[in-house]
Amino acid sequence: MDESSLWYVAYGSNLFRERFRCYLSGGRPPGGARHYPGCRDPRPARAELSVTLPGGIYFALTSRVWGGGMAFYDPALPGRAAARAYLLTRAQFCDVVSQETRRGVGVDHDLSEAVAHGRQRLGPGRYETIVKVGERGGHPMLTFTSPHPSSAAELNAPSAPYLTMLGDGLREAHDWTAARAAAYLAACPGAAGVWTRHRIASLLGPPRPPGRREGGLRSSHERR
Repeated sequence: MDESSLWYVAYGSNLFRERFRCYLSGGRPPGGARHYPGCRDPRPARAELSVTLPGGIYFALTSRVWGGGMAFYDPALPGRAAARAYLLTRAQFCDVVSQETRRGVGVDHDLSEAVAHGRQRLGPGRYETIVKVGERGGHPMLTFTSPHPSSAAELNAPSAPYLTMLGDGLREAHDWTAARAAAYLAACPGAAGVWTRHRIASLLGPPRPPGRREGGLRSSHERR
């Protein structure tokens, strides 16, 4: 397996390409309250894939960027989580993790446990648990999430700007309609019972023009 490049699998606001660009080259995304320093290597991802993962997402704790609950991945939840995979250098992935966990960039984290065994805790924090969700082209597919499952989490409803970013990312990455993206988000623990799919759909913009879905490939979990 070639670990010089890794697939970063995004299931939250980084589904939206322009939002993720801030992690690579620096900047502040629309609606966000934080400026990101960017990676040591600011080049765009070498490739992208639209994928789904076994499990689901839930909203918990309180985001210091968006307000309201934050999205976390729980492979034990029923269903499938919509995601987008970006092929990065190992250093870029480490810098993305550092920015998400509010560490300084430039640290090459040891990811060997996650790559070999599927899960690794870098620390006790919100996004400090690395999970391997598959492989593609000889490269490991990694994401990060909370150390706690949804059943043990402090669920909290997400804010409107955060849901808008997630909804736009789902539509861009998967060519979903606003109605489908809204139904998906409204069913997630933390949002369910607080946000209806109709309220979420009203946050999203007009229908996206028809376009070709990127990549057309799936993670190893989706091979038929």
